[in-house]
Amino acid sequence: MLTPEQRKWLLTVAREAVAASVAGRPLAKVSTDDPALCSKSGAFVTLKTEGCLRGCIGQFTADAPLYETVQGMALAAATQDPRFFHQRIRSGEVAALEIEISVLSPLERTRDPLGLELGKHGIYIKQGGRAGCFLPQVATETGWSKEEFLSQCCAGKAGLGPEAWKDSRTEVYLFTAEILEEE
Repeated sequence: MLTPEQRKWLLTVAREAVAASVAGRPLAKVSTDDPALCSKSGAFVTLKTEGCLRGCIGQFTADAPLYETVQGMALAAATQDPRFFHQRIRSGEVAALEIEISVLSPLERTRDPLGLELGKHGIYIKQGGRAGCFLPQVATETGWSKEEFLSQCCAGKAGLGPEAWKDSRTEVYLFTAEILEEE
């Protein structure tokens, strides 16, 4: 678990990365020797305006320190989410953005997808060259059952049939996330 100071620092790094990226400025060089912030961990950065998604990009593993991963994912969420190519975030919108960082645990493959705990586990579903994921908070935000959570990820994110999670060729992974939000 990150301390309040570590959380605030990471959220500041993310906000500054978003602001720089949408303004076309280079990212600021950030650095810390804090062991928790230098650990290698996957992370997602989610951007919303008045509760509406404006970008969300992440990676499950990292070969860079957490703070660098967060900075890179913030930049990517603001400028590279393909769902928003025609609705790019503008500099004037940055102050109103709600930024959420999800610091991820390692992926763990499960043979029992229904063993997931809604609101605690996120899912990553993969079959062949198709894959999709939902962060743990998606289940809470939507109110879906376990079956709906899995089926929506298969059909809506991975481009598979909604029942693909039941197929033995489909790999289902679970993970948890520490959620950081601005106050």
